[in-house]
Amino acid sequence: MGKIYIPYGTTEGQTAKIAEFIADVVRAHGHDATAADIKDAGDAIPDGFDAVLVGGSVHVGKHEKYVGDFVRKNRETLERLPSALFSVSMAAHGDTETAEGFVEKFEQETGWRPIQVGLFSGAIPYTQYGFIKRLIMKRIASSQGSTDTDTSRDYVYTEWDGVKHFAEDFLARLQPGAS
Repeated sequence: MGKIYIPYGTTEGQTAKIAEFIADVVRAHGHDATAADIKDAGDAIPDGFDAVLVGGSVHVGKHEKYVGDFVRKNRETLERLPSALFSVSMAAHGDTETAEGFVEKFEQETGWRPIQVGLFSGAIPYTQYGFIKRLIMKRIASSQGSTDTDTSRDYVYTEWDGVKHFAEDFLARLQPGAS
């Protein structure tokens, strides 16, 4: 049984939901898991963890700055322990090339090359937005051909089976003899 740390950055909450889901999958497989918002938990990886899964969401083409700062500060630990990245973006919903580009840019900026990367679609939580952001997001969705423009409801695009497989694949890498 291992102890896995799941630090994440979230802007609207979907990355937090994904991190908690991953923690639940890890626990279901008999490991300890701690999901923690980097803003609240601080910018250090606590002692005693055997692996780390870092999560960040993408807004305006970039991961949160504080997630990049966290990775740069902890790069040595992330390179020593089994570690992976999960990136949450709307680009992951149908534009994998762009989503991969966000990760490549993040890797270049931080110098960290995780052993595994998960690309997950996020959500459009219209009901959480203020008036201006709701209009902007509706316009963006519409301009990209989406019919998900009813601002009285939220749209979740995360494919939970894919998140589960990502977590299970990461756990499989932790098994003795796995490569």
